[in-house]
Order: sequence, then C-alpha cells, then structure tokens
Amino acid sequence: MTETVSLAIIGGSGLYRIPGLEDTKEYNIDTPFGKTSAPIIVGTLENTRVAFLARHGLGHHITPTEVPYRANIYALKSLGVERVVSISACGSLREDYAPGHIVVPDNIFDNTKDRIRSFFGNGFVAHVNVADPFCEDLSNQVEAAVRATGAATHRGGSFITIEGPRFSTKAESKTFRTWGMSIIGMTASPEAFLAREAELCYATMAHVTDYDVWHESESPVTVDMVIQTLNKNTHIAQDAIRNLVRKPKSERVCQCGQALATALITDPKVIPAETRKNLDLLVGKYFR
Repeated sequence: MTETVSLAIIGGSGLYRIPGLEDTKEYNIDTPFGKTSAPIIVGTLENTRVAFLARHGLGHHITPTEVPYRANIYALKSLGVERVVSISACGSLREDYAPGHIVVPDNIFDNTKDRIRSFFGNGFVAHVNVADPFCEDLSNQVEAAVRATGAATHRGGSFITIEGPRFSTKAESKTFRTWGMSIIGMTASPEAFLAREAELCYATMAHVTDYDVWHESESPVTVDMVIQTLNKNTHIAQDAIRNLVRKPKSERVCQCGQALATALITDPKVIPAETRKNLDLLVGKYFR
C-alpha cells in the first residue's frame, strides 16, 4: 500500500459516502477472504486521512448475511487502520431510546446463525476475549463527538444482532426486550468480533430509526421509516465524524492492539502453511 490511514468509517444503511472528503484515492483490495463490499475510499477530512467503506455495497445490494465481513476488516487492517467506527441503523427496544436518537452501545448479543464469525480455523485456533466487544476509549471519543453536535445521545446498552434480512416478529421483539436488550440491528456481529481478532479498536454510532415492532402505539418498522429517519440524521453523522477527526489522535491506551497476545493456542509447528500465510497480517508479529 502507498499510504497508511489509522481511522476507518464503515457506513451502514443510508450512509454510502462521506461528503467533504478531499484528495481521494480508491482501493480495490483482494484479500484471502475475498473482495470487500465496495472499493475503500481514502480521503482527507479536517487534515486527517480517513478511510470509508460502504458495508452493503454501492447501491445497497448486499444483505446483512452476505456482507464480506472478513474481507472488509482484513482490507482495512492492510491499510494500517487502527480504529474503526461503524455507523449503523438500529431499532430501539427501549422507550427512552427514541427514533432520531443516537446510541453508543457497550455490548453485543449475537443472535445470528448463518455467518462466519472468525478469521481462525483451517488448522489454526484462537480464542479471543470479547467480554467487552466495543473499545471503551474509542466509544468515549465517539460519544463526545456525537454530543458535540447537540443530538440526543445515549451511552450504553446491549446491541442484539439478528440474522435478517427480514425484520423481527412481535414475539421476537418482545422477547428481546425481556432479555434486557436495548437496540437491535443486523450487522454488529460478526463485524465487532473480527475487528477484535484483527486487533482494531471498534465502536458503533447507532442511529435509532424506529421502535422495531414491539411498541403498541407506534407503527411497525418499514424500510421507508428507516430511510426517512436516516436522511434526517445524515448531517449529525457527518458532523460527528468531523468532530471525531478534529481531535488529535494519540497512541492507543486500550488493550485492543494486543487482543491476540493471549488468544493463540495452536502449536506453530502444526499450523498449515497456507493458513499461516493468510493470517500473517494478523498474527505475524507473534511468530517473529
């Protein structure tokens, strides 16, 4: 690669570009895990080089299950990215997290079933710690950046990821509420877990677009409802990103950059050569 960029934004439903990026360059990166959802656009924003990736592809043609999560995270890692901010649409499972509000969650409940959740396998085993799947330091920065826009902002709550692409039934939605979930979406898993395996800091700026289908006095969620709310919130996301990149980036003080230090269990002598080669970007420093 010809440049290094430390911060990446992954845009979800309704966010397919970052206005104001200057001096842009497009990267089409082939990875051992396939191609990325879309070309990665690297540009300058507030004098900072920032990478942007449209999670669902240009034109939104990739379902939540079909997103090439491993390729996306791997490609960002190959560009030198250290911090990833996911901008996602979500439904609220709480009365106080209203449509139009923004949530910076602190945990994930993975309720998906058809996705590959790890870079590891094929003769190489790792057990990464994801007790706290979002980087607290980066989440603090994201929260501050959003609050500075004046938007209604909430910190904390568990983000349940469902398989999709359909929305929940009322029975499911009400059950998730009894479980203590705060917001619901379709892409936080396995993206956050792969980011941890890649030793990247990861945080989510979740835009509440609806009350899912549990709220008796509100209409059930629809695509139109999601897009309308996201369109209203677009300027908040853009301003928050600018606020985030304006802050000088210091050395990481979290443990995300050493997440694999205590996770690798396979004897290096038995790791297949091809697997070792494919994962060298992630684990190479532990074998040198």
